[in-house]
Amino acid sequence: MRLRATLASSKSIWDDEHDQVIRARLSGSRTGDAGFGPLPIGVVVMLAVEAIDLHYGAAQALRRVSLAVKQGEVTCVLGRNGVGKTSLMRAIIGHQPISGGSITFGGQSLAGLRPEDRARLGIAYVPQGREIFPLLTVKENLETGFAPLKRSDRHIPSELFDLFPVLHSMLGRRGGDLSGGQQQQLAIARALVTRPKLIVLDEPTEGIQPSIIKDIGRTIAYLRDKGDIAILLVEQYFDFAKELADTWYVMDRGEVTLSGDRASMDEDDIRRRMSV
Repeated sequence: MRLRATLASSKSIWDDEHDQVIRARLSGSRTGDAGFGPLPIGVVVMLAVEAIDLHYGAAQALRRVSLAVKQGEVTCVLGRNGVGKTSLMRAIIGHQPISGGSITFGGQSLAGLRPEDRARLGIAYVPQGREIFPLLTVKENLETGFAPLKRSDRHIPSELFDLFPVLHSMLGRRGGDLSGGQQQQLAIARALVTRPKLIVLDEPTEGIQPSIIKDIGRTIAYLRDKGDIAILLVEQYFDFAKELADTWYVMDRGEVTLSGDRASMDEDDIRRRMSV
């Protein structure tokens, strides 16, 4: 089993080995593992959110929010606490019904579909706060990702342990005994077990040590570069998001107030909007 070496420097031995493994995966030089699925032809809009409203009772949390998440890209939703980012995520995964507008996934309307139905379609969610099962082992936590899969697909891809080597050495340890950063890696790995077409990450850097943030950033970049997963990243940590974002949206008071692609990103304007 491989254990993680010193993480104090971004040029550590472990980082070099990890990057070599990732590059090998991207070039297809390793064989014998089906991984997360074949590369697609072309880029498509995997998720389309069109002018949605969302209410909690009489209080309106979202106002005509629209966004598009493309396959093989990272779409970032940025904003301060309380601006509606998590409400948007809850609408997408089916935890909260929308009161106007539409959400489609792969061209199919998600209206009326429960969260488990959306998971079967290929939507995976990594919630803010991780929400792993503390009394289950790491292996058992990963196996909870089997729920939306066909019986023939119910195995843990070995690729996960290339992305998160520390999990392989801790398969028998209880989830609650892991550090916060290790729990976040476990939560992402559990989502990937479902073989998603879309992975939604709600503030994955919150409360995480810098070394683990680097690992999570490399993993997101790797998944994007594979080209077969659409990634929706919700963040307050702008420096993390800007390195990954292909498309970005800034929210305030339940609305999208600014959006664009990497080339059009005005860092000073975004930082100002996120700090007001």
